[in-house]
Amino acid sequence: MPSWAFTKVELSVEKPKTVWVATREIELSKLTGKKVVAIVMNADTFEQANDIDYLIANVDSSTVTEEWIVKTYSQRNWIEVFYREAKGWLGLKEYQVRDKRSLKRHLILVFCAYSFILWHTLTGGLRRRWANQPLNTFTEALEAFRTAISFRFVKWLNENWDVFSAYKASLGFIWA
Repeated sequence: MPSWAFTKVELSVEKPKTVWVATREIELSKLTGKKVVAIVMNADTFEQANDIDYLIANVDSSTVTEEWIVKTYSQRNWIEVFYREAKGWLGLKEYQVRDKRSLKRHLILVFCAYSFILWHTLTGGLRRRWANQPLNTFTEALEAFRTAISFRFVKWLNENWDVFSAYKASLGFIWA
């Protein structure tokens, strides 16, 4: 591709960065519909670039501009942060399930807990009804969340032991 096909894009991330991007709309034999492919380089020519990325998007071509694709791609770090926190603190990988339904339930609980904790952390800490002190880190918020959920479950179990035992009996377990 000629150098005039590339657009200079300034990224405002932790360390500001300049990249050159060219996009093309293509069709791939194994995928339906048109896709947008972007070539992202750290210099304005192939000869000078030492970091070249090829990105593909299935978003409508009217949305995918050179600036949009690199800004969207630069936010991928937050996805990696989510998986690291969900695996390390919320037990995303610590499941012992036997079927798809149970796995979905486990994933839903992890995603809900993460969303809940993050929302409370971003809105000024978990002061309301979860702790009598400010909870400013994810770990502190997680501990308060676990404590509150455990307390509420034990309280519910004491009030609804018949529902719980009927559920376990429906699975073939005898509750003594």
